[in-house]
Amino acid sequence: MARQPGTATARPRRLSVGLTFDAGALIALERRRQRMARVYTTAVADGILITVPAVVIAEWWRGRSDARELILRGVRVEATTVELARLAGEALAAVPDATAIDALVMASAARRGDIVYTSDLADLERLRSYFPAVRLLAV
Repeated sequence: MARQPGTATARPRRLSVGLTFDAGALIALERRRQRMARVYTTAVADGILITVPAVVIAEWWRGRSDARELILRGVRVEATTVELARLAGEALAAVPDATAIDALVMASAARRGDIVYTSDLADLERLRSYFPAVRLLAV
């Protein structure tokens, strides 16, 4: 159907997809890798929620630095709840050789419909057999 002259056109709706970062994404951001810096600054400017599971902080953190503190201020750190741990555990049972941290990252993202930024595409791709709706992007 053709648009009538003088009628307003609808603006495309923005997707409200959030982002989940794994340790590789945090390391790339800390090292000021151009791609991750652009992803991070654009997400923050657009009000897109960036979530980092707490276990990822343990994998990434090697002591306080100004860069790490700045990164933490721009993300939401998600605690590991029993529900999240169970979901990750079920994925571990279904995906041989998957790690607990990778399963927690994928379970976390799956619950929100997030996109995951990772430096570990191969391992997280295997977990997509359990979390097929999670989209993965390389750092």
